[in-house]
Amino acid sequence: MNHKENLVNIACIQMEPVFGDISGNTRKSIELINQASNKGANIIVLPELCNSGYVFKSRLEALSLAEEIPNGPTIQSWLQAAKQNNVYIIAGINEKEGEKLYNSAVLIGPEGYIGTYRKNHLWNEEKYYFEEGNLGFPVFETKYGKVGILVCYDIWFPEAFRVYAKQDVDLVCVATNWVPMANQPKEEKRMAVHIAQANAHMNSVFVACADRIGVERGQPFIGNSVIVDSDGWCVTGPASLDEEELLLASCDLSKARSGKQKTKLNSIMGDRREEIYQIEQKI
Repeated sequence: MNHKENLVNIACIQMEPVFGDISGNTRKSIELINQASNKGANIIVLPELCNSGYVFKSRLEALSLAEEIPNGPTIQSWLQAAKQNNVYIIAGINEKEGEKLYNSAVLIGPEGYIGTYRKNHLWNEEKYYFEEGNLGFPVFETKYGKVGILVCYDIWFPEAFRVYAKQDVDLVCVATNWVPMANQPKEEKRMAVHIAQANAHMNSVFVACADRIGVERGQPFIGNSVIVDSDGWCVTGPASLDEEELLLASCDLSKARSGKQKTKLNSIMGDRREEIYQIEQKI
C-alpha cells in the first residue's frame, strides 16, 4: 500500500435522530452521507443507535425497533449509499439476532457489507436491553488502512485501544451518544474529548468520534464530535454542543504507524513490559 493510498478524508456526522422513526432517521442519514461524499469524504462516521434513538422504556420497545444485520432496511439503504458514493460508512444500529439485542455498529463499503462491531461495555440502563458484545475487537481492512470500531462508553477502557494498536489499526471510529459527565467544568473540553485525545496519543491511532445532539425523553446529549490525529491533537472539532454539523478532515493514516516510534530509542509498542503488568490474584 503506497503513501498516496493512506491519505483519506474522514467525516463525522453530528445529527439528532428522532426516537422510533427508523425510516425518517435512515433517510436523514442518507442525505447527510450524500452531503459528506459531495465534500470529498471517503470514510463517514455516524452516531450510536442513529437509526432507532437511544432512550428505550423497555426491552420490548428496544426489540421492536431493532433489525437484523445485514438484511434489515437500514443496512440495505446504507449499502446502496456506500456503493453510489464510493465511500465507507461506520454507523451505530440497534441489532437483533434472534431474541438477543446488541448495541452495534457496522462497517459498509463500496463493495458491500464488511462487518459488525458489538458494544463491549454497556452504559447504565443499556444493561437492561442489550447483550454484552461477543465479537471482541475485530479489525477491518480497507484500501486506506486498518479500521477498528468502538461505541461510546468503550473509549473509557484503554484496553480497547491498546488491543487495536497491537493489531496495527490506523483509525478507530467511534459511534457515540455522549451524555453530560458529573462535575464537568464549563470552560474545559468535554471529558469524552480528552479521553479520545489521550487514547489517540498513547496508541498512535487516529480517532474519529461522531456524536448526536438533542434531548430525548429527558436525556440530553452533548455533541462535541471530533477527529483526532495520531499525535492526540484535534484535527477538527470539537463540534458544538447542540447543532447538527459535518466535520471533515484529511488524514494521512501512515502517520499512525510511523508515530509509534517516539524517539530512535523509544517505541510505544516495543517498550511495553507485559511481564510486569500482571496483577497477582490473592487467595
